[in-house]
Amino acid sequence: MEALELCTRGYVLDTGRVVLEGPRATLLGNARVQSAYLGV
Repeated sequence: MEALELCTRGYVLDTGRVVLEGPRATLLGNARVQSAYLGV
């Protein structure tokens, strides 16, 4: 989560492939990212 707070754009990788990309706010607000990677 700290990395997303510091960046303007992020990429989510799953087994070496980009599965999601976008601006910080979009990724932080994404339910899939929250549950899979942020423990929310």
